[in-house]
Amino acid sequence: MSQDIIIKVENLKKDYVNDEIVTEVLDNLNFEVAKGEFLAIMGPSGSGKSTLMHLLGFLDTPTSGRYIFKGNDVSNLSDDELAKIRNEEVGFVFQTFNLLPKTTVFDNVKLPLLYSRLKDRDRRVTEAITAVGLLHRLNNLSNQLSGGERQRVAIARALVTNPSVIFADEPTGNLDTKSGQVIMGILEKLNNEGHTIILVTHEQYTAQHAQRIIKIIDGQIVSDEKVSARRSSLNGNDIFLK
Repeated sequence: MSQDIIIKVENLKKDYVNDEIVTEVLDNLNFEVAKGEFLAIMGPSGSGKSTLMHLLGFLDTPTSGRYIFKGNDVSNLSDDELAKIRNEEVGFVFQTFNLLPKTTVFDNVKLPLLYSRLKDRDRRVTEAITAVGLLHRLNNLSNQLSGGERQRVAIARALVTNPSVIFADEPTGNLDTKSGQVIMGILEKLNNEGHTIILVTHEQYTAQHAQRIIKIIDGQIVSDEKVSARRSSLNGNDIFLK
């Protein structure tokens, strides 16, 4: 496998079983993600896109098929093994921010490092907060921030371990248009700096910020295409990059 391929899935399948009733959620997915790519996974509610993100982010395991991450088959790892990779290799940004409300920006961003062997923790936290433009909010409690600022803290928290992949699950879903553009601009900037971004969204408008869009309907990939005209929110400007 090429060194440039960070994620490869082969015949990936996920079923949920409840009272002997089998519900097929993902059905034989095949695709690759290159290092440094900005990929959007699109689909309507119930399409299986969030389940796919959970599999790719080591929050769940497939029913069958192979998931190869950085050249290693991780399809059948134990919960402890998955947790180790998840803490060291991926960062998550969720629609609901998932911050501790009465905790400072600094301490929220530092949380992933509590389970890490990385050194210079305070420096890493400060650098991550600086990267999202919130150094002036360092000692504010997260419940004192606007929604857009909270999502920027969540991005800093995802960034602090320098993960191989950042997963963003509907990151603009709870934000107004202007705040959403700022968030997408930050994700674009991180991607331009070499970070691999996987965005999960149901909005075509948001997906257009990516380099490539995989569309899923009823657990199957219906299209996998490069974005010919990317939308950009860098510097607060909403323009198309030809």
